Amino acid sequence: MTETQPVRFQRANFVVEDIDKALTLYRDVLGFEVTFRKGHNPESYSIPVFEIPDGAELDFVILSLPGQPRVMALSGIKNVPLAPVPHPRRSAIVLDVADPDKAMADSAALGLKVYEEGRLETHDGRIGREIGIVDFDDNLIVIYRIADAL
Repeated sequence: MTETQPVRFQRANFVVEDIDKALTLYRDVLGFEVTFRKGHNPESYSIPVFEIPDGAELDFVILSLPGQPRVMALSGIKNVPLAPVPHPRRSAIVLDVADPDKAMADSAALGLKVYEEGRLETHDGRIGREIGIVDFDDNLIVIYRIADAL
């Protein structure tokens, strides 16, 4: 008999206006693969929990990485303008990226904000690089690379 874990992390989810535009970052730059896509569902649980107003049309994708199935989702909301995300930002995803220089350059080429690189020191003393990237909808992605992993 398998023991059930009390909590298992399933995925992160960002709300975006245009999933196809968002995929130019998440798929084309960061390497996520579209695992599942579903168009508008007026009965979606996302409508009440994200407090999506009437008249919005939903789009939804689940994204995977090699060996990491269904770790990210994008919920697209069309026909209703998204209000700017208040600062300070309240959430981010953090990704270990094999080639941060390419991810930074490709993100900048899309016109996205790429923060100046910072020095990362982990809880166990390893040293690396960390860079913030803001997607088209003001969601924060922090990419990093530990020097030992190079």
